[in-house]
Amino acid sequence: MSEKITEKESAYSQLEQMDVMELLQSINREDHTVPIAIEKVLPAIEKAVLLITEKMKSGGRLFYIGAGTSGRLGIVDASELPPTYGLEHGRVIGLIAGGDTAIRKAVEFAEDNPEQGWNDIMAFSATNKDVVLGIAASGSTPYVAGALEHSRKSGISTISLTCNPGSLVASHADIPIEVIVGPEFVTGSTRMKAGTAQKLVLNMISTAVMIRLGRVKGNKMVDMQLSNNKLVSRGIRMIMDALNITAEEAEQLLKLHGNVRTAIDAHKS
Repeated sequence: MSEKITEKESAYSQLEQMDVMELLQSINREDHTVPIAIEKVLPAIEKAVLLITEKMKSGGRLFYIGAGTSGRLGIVDASELPPTYGLEHGRVIGLIAGGDTAIRKAVEFAEDNPEQGWNDIMAFSATNKDVVLGIAASGSTPYVAGALEHSRKSGISTISLTCNPGSLVASHADIPIEVIVGPEFVTGSTRMKAGTAQKLVLNMISTAVMIRLGRVKGNKMVDMQLSNNKLVSRGIRMIMDALNITAEEAEQLLKLHGNVRTAIDAHKS
């Protein structure tokens, strides 16, 4: 069994005796170590981005799968891509042990079934055109490990994101990403540094993939969905800057075309 650094004793003790500022400074001190740990695994993250981009360019999908905090982080990332980048729904899918109920409330023992993760993936008729990215701070979650093992045996590319070295989950990944952030401030509370690391890595992966898929122009989200007034205003500003026109002209173009990229390209043609 691999060493579970995430379960090691905190470097801090008698937390209940600390005053609030001491608690905050200590947590912040630990949080500073997370980007440094991620920097060490950038080559593995690069491989993941290249693989996912290749698969998605060929019509494949990306599945995030996890339990608890890890599963919720995958669902958050997947759900934000359609409005942010105009990505079609169903191209990136977030799955969590226990189903949608577990997004808000823990479902007891759901993560302990090694077959359920694969069953959840196959509910979407996954093929070797897709990629499965398993997220598990401990690296030992049966729900995730089983999903990656079955996926790999079925010819589906696999990636893992864990915070312990040499884990079971990583052993079933074509590309293992192991962000070793060390013991948590509250012993074993992997919603802290481990969760932060997972969130940062998922941000990096999905953002880089969307850029490589052409969903960003310059540094702007030109394919974003105009789903509220804030985003409409942002779209108007983008068009103004790109075409050097007034707000009124930009608003008219946006209303006409319903999309920032289309409005800019149509006006330039």
